[in-house]
Parts: sequence; structure tokens; C-alpha cells
Amino acid sequence: MSETKPAKRSLLSELFSRRMGICIVLGFSSGLPLFVLLNLMSAWMQTEGVDLKTIGVMSLVMFPYTWKFLWAPLTDRFNLLGLGRRRSWMLLMHVLVLLSVAMLGQLNPQAQLFYVVTCAFVLAFSSATLDIAIDAYRRELLTDRELGLGNSLFVNAYRASALIPGSLSLILADLLPWSTVFWITAAFMLPGLALTCCLKEHNSQAAPRTLSDAVVKPWAEFMSRHGVKSALLVLAFVFLYKLGDSMCTALATPFYLKLGYTKTTIGIVAKNAGLWCSILGALLGGIWMLRLGINKALWIFGAAQLIAIAGFAYLAKAGEAGTPSIWLLTVVVGSEALGVGLGTAAFVAFICAQTNKAYTATQLALLTSLSAVPRTFCNATTGFLVDNLGWVNFYLLCMLLAIPGMLLLFKVAPFHEEVLNLAEHREQKD
Repeated sequence: MSETKPAKRSLLSELFSRRMGICIVLGFSSGLPLFVLLNLMSAWMQTEGVDLKTIGVMSLVMFPYTWKFLWAPLTDRFNLLGLGRRRSWMLLMHVLVLLSVAMLGQLNPQAQLFYVVTCAFVLAFSSATLDIAIDAYRRELLTDRELGLGNSLFVNAYRASALIPGSLSLILADLLPWSTVFWITAAFMLPGLALTCCLKEHNSQAAPRTLSDAVVKPWAEFMSRHGVKSALLVLAFVFLYKLGDSMCTALATPFYLKLGYTKTTIGIVAKNAGLWCSILGALLGGIWMLRLGINKALWIFGAAQLIAIAGFAYLAKAGEAGTPSIWLLTVVVGSEALGVGLGTAAFVAFICAQTNKAYTATQLALLTSLSAVPRTFCNATTGFLVDNLGWVNFYLLCMLLAIPGMLLLFKVAPFHEEVLNLAEHREQKD
């Protein structure tokens, strides 16, 4: 007897579903502490008289975001509060983030710098760990069909959270003491904390029996599920898909200045066009993936990324005859940001689809850390490349570097097939 296929839900019912609402709230909680560290803390320290060298060195406290895969197995192995492995870590980290943000504002950054560094490190560590738990919970919450839309809404909420520490908190700082500002900023973690208390744990898989299993088995399972050759191709794809785009934007602001645009123009046109177009791209990408599927989206949105890089090469060429028009700058920056939003939505959905729900936290942390390597290390070479190649050839090189990731799609995500969660497929078959 054949199974009855579930009726297709309307776009609006999927967009405004409970699961999508959860993604939005948790995305906001995930992004807020990062932007406290990036935006609010530096502004606070500068107004309190801390020198720029010290403020620059403070960026080192953010290394937990890069190395979070090292302790991700702990979140797969241990259920700390008895609420489930995901909810327990989410609840505890929400509390630590809230208290860390609030405590920062109670310190004097000149007289108590050691305590400021310690508090900022606790904030970065608890925030990175919160990301691990939220990423795992989101993957277990969403069906494969919902990965595109759910992750795009999550990413948009993550980016939108920057408006609190990067805008509202700075405005309040002109009216209120810093200690009050930090408490108000910390209070924006309360919706995520309250939601976590009400959520249902979705992971039905048994936890790894030992910490050793939690460390070794995620890699072993990933390799055995794909086969060594296919697994290595997936890892190469994760590394390469965003390489060209990431390097393209690494020196964006110096590039705009070199073309002769004023700081005001860059701030108003470039930054705003980039923010809102990337948000629009991620939202459209998630919606389109409901119809396209992940594989087709990777092809189409990857091509959009490639074309957007070509726009920078064109802008650089036009800049050889003088400062290009502001409209051309707006189109190029907006197109690139739109392509980034589209590509990111498909890319994150693909990464999530590669995980086994028994080891979601560890495998996601490993894959997302690998995807961040180009941004961390390859981008460090961009200044050298520009000095030797010039801006036009540099952007043409970025286009070439985007091609290997696209070619790997023939193997890891064929256009006329759909990406499968092989772990779930195997369980259903068994």
C-alpha cells in the first residue's frame, strides 16, 4: 500500500510557522553577543580612555569562535541540566551571556583591564558554545525541506541583532551611564532565554556513551557514511565554495577609498546597500529553496556569487579613468551582497544536511569551522595579491578561485538530483 504524500503547505504558512519563529528568536540570541564584542565594547573602551592598541589586542578574546569545534563534543555527550543535550547547553549559555554582558558595564576598563579581559573572554566562550548548541538544535528542529528557509531567517535575525549593540546601545550611551546601557543590552537575551525554557527537545538519538566516542565517532561516522573519497570531496567543497567571494570583500573599504569615494559615501551607500541586500538575498534564497531544493540553489546562487565578483572587476576597471559614479558603486555592492545572501542560504542548508543527528553539534562545528578557514587565513594574503596584481587582476583571480567550488557541485550536489541526509536515509532503510 503506497503512502499518501503530505499536502503542500502554502508559502505564507511555512514562512510564519512556529519553527521559523524559533529560528528567528534563536538567531537574534546567537548574533547579539558577537556584536557586543565587535561594536559596543570597543566604543565603550575608547570613550573611557583606553588606547587604540589595547582595544585592538582585545580582539584576541574572540578566538573561541574559531576553535569551538574543540569542545563541541562535550555538548553532544553531556546533558548538564537534565533538560536535553541542546536545551541544557542553550539555557546555561544564555544565562552566562546575559550576565557577562551586564558585568562588563560595571567595570572600569582603565583601572580593571584584567577583569574586563576575563569577562570578555567568558562572553566569547559562552557565546561560541551557545552557537554550537543552537546550530545543533536548529538542525534537529527543521526538516530537510525547511533547511533553506529556516537557516536564511536565522542568518537574517543574526545580522539584525547588530542593530542593538551597534546602534541602539550607542544612542542610549549619550543619555544613560554605561552600566545601565550594558544591562539594557543584556536584557535583549531574555526572549531567547524564555523561549529555551519552553522548547521541546527534538533529538531522539542517544548520546555518545563516552567522551572519547563523542570526539572520534562524529568523524568516523561522517567518513563511513560518505566513503572516504566522497567525504573528502564534501570537505573540499565546504572549503572552496565561498573562497572567491570571501577574498573579494576582504579589502572592500580600502578599495572604495582607493577609487576616490569619501568616507561618508562609503558609510551611507556601501555599508547600507551591503547590509540590506544581504538580508534580502538570504530571505529570497530561503524562499526559493522551498521550490528549488538545495542542490539547484547551490548552482544558481553560486553563479550569482560569481557574477557579483565580476562586478567588482568592472568597478575597478572603471576606476582607472576616475572615481566611478555612486550609482555604479551602489549596484555593484548591492549585487555582491545579494549574491552573498543567496549563496550563504544555500551553503548553510547544505552543511546542515551533511550532519548525523547523533553527532549534530560536533559535525556542524567542524564543518562551519572549516568553512571559516578561507576567511581567516586566505584573506590574509589579499593585500600582497593586490600589490602584485592590481585591483582588476585581483578580482579576476577571485573569480577564478570561485570556479573550483562550483565544479565540485558535479560530484557533491548534482543539479538534477537532491541532496540527501544519508544518515537519515540509512536509518529509514534499516
